Amino acid sequence: MENYRHIYFIGVGGIGMSAVARYFNHSGFKVSGYDRTETELTRTLVSEGIDIHYHDAPELIPTDIKSTLVVLTPAIPQELGELVKVREKGYKIMKRAEVLGLISETKNCIGIAGTHGKTSITTLTSFIMHHSAVGCTAFLGGISKDYGTNYLLPNEGSDVMVVEADEFDRSFMQLSPNTALLTSTDADHLDIYGDDASIKVTFDAYLNLVPEDGYVVHKKDIEIKNKDATCFSYALEDKSADFFASDIRVENGGYTFDIHTPMGSIKECRFTYPGKVNLENCVGAVAVSLLNGVTAEEIKSIIPSYQGVKRRFDVQFDNGKIKYIDDYAHHPTEINATLDSIKALYPGKKVTGIFQPHLFSRTKDFYKGFGESLSKLDSLILLDIYPAREKPMEGVTSELIYQHCNATKKVLISKNEAISLLDSEQFDILVTIGAGDIDTLVKPIREYLAKNA
Repeated sequence: MENYRHIYFIGVGGIGMSAVARYFNHSGFKVSGYDRTETELTRTLVSEGIDIHYHDAPELIPTDIKSTLVVLTPAIPQELGELVKVREKGYKIMKRAEVLGLISETKNCIGIAGTHGKTSITTLTSFIMHHSAVGCTAFLGGISKDYGTNYLLPNEGSDVMVVEADEFDRSFMQLSPNTALLTSTDADHLDIYGDDASIKVTFDAYLNLVPEDGYVVHKKDIEIKNKDATCFSYALEDKSADFFASDIRVENGGYTFDIHTPMGSIKECRFTYPGKVNLENCVGAVAVSLLNGVTAEEIKSIIPSYQGVKRRFDVQFDNGKIKYIDDYAHHPTEINATLDSIKALYPGKKVTGIFQPHLFSRTKDFYKGFGESLSKLDSLILLDIYPAREKPMEGVTSELIYQHCNATKKVLISKNEAISLLDSEQFDILVTIGAGDIDTLVKPIREYLAKNA
């Protein structure tokens, strides 16, 4: 990297890309880039000194080819003018995953992987490590509510790097993890992998990147084929796991519980982030942290103040009568976890959900699962598919999900109709669900509820 002065990002506004952009910006490089859409995140990057434009403008790419590194997201369309130019002119081009891989080679890397839960565990692990004597730098797949960013500056003297290890495009195979955690191997990204078996093979390959003196931590129900590193399992309440929780009580708006580990038990822990799935994520984060030098005393004192991740069971409004939660869930398993947590925390409450499917390919692969999971709602407001990087697929629309959902009440509408439809809804809990641009509804919904609830 010492050969470059300017780092140019094509797709700088993505959650993973922006974390790397922040890394280089804080490291003293000149950072600039393109993204298709201006967002709250890109505006924050600009306020931090990163130049960003929102139209395809090849003329704005730095002209000094030899001193400019171009970083790409795989979601960029091949016909984009800026991409065509950097290829034709011979700029050095690297994918975000390759850059993260180079950074990880110089660190004690903790990589958190899995189809679900990796952002939550990465963020909590980073929170624990950052507040401990061990310290860390971190690349997150979401915005930490504690820090307001997806990149944590390194603690002085720390060589630990915590990173969300993304399976999309097999990106995580570029990393050099000394510790790897695996949350789940459910089918997803079938447009990349083709079938469930290929996903599992690739997760196995990722775990085998861990050296013999490293650690693999995995959810108890996942079969592990890593033969070199020391392996540990974790679970919520399964006593056959190496790390597990017990004596879980809901007290004073949070959980009190014990964590049992091979190093001993940590009694009377407090964790206030809602949902039992997040409590299980906590066990995984504690396991990784203990194995990397954080003490039990530090963990017990640190985790009660954790505030979570934006768009992960993110309570946006609560007036004592109506509660509004925003969640990033975009896979049937994740939706099940979110809705099960809501039902457990607020029994007997009427729940309305607004769901925006993410990707035509994911809808095609899982529309029956989406319909089944969304049937847990009392009322479903279903939006059109958010295409992201994809072009439309013939016969693939939100109607597929709609036909397989058995919610008592359901409606299929466009996103711009959602707010006005709330006038005819009666609910105790409202939840927005999805990974597309449904987040642009959060502020208007919050304002609507403040005025009308």
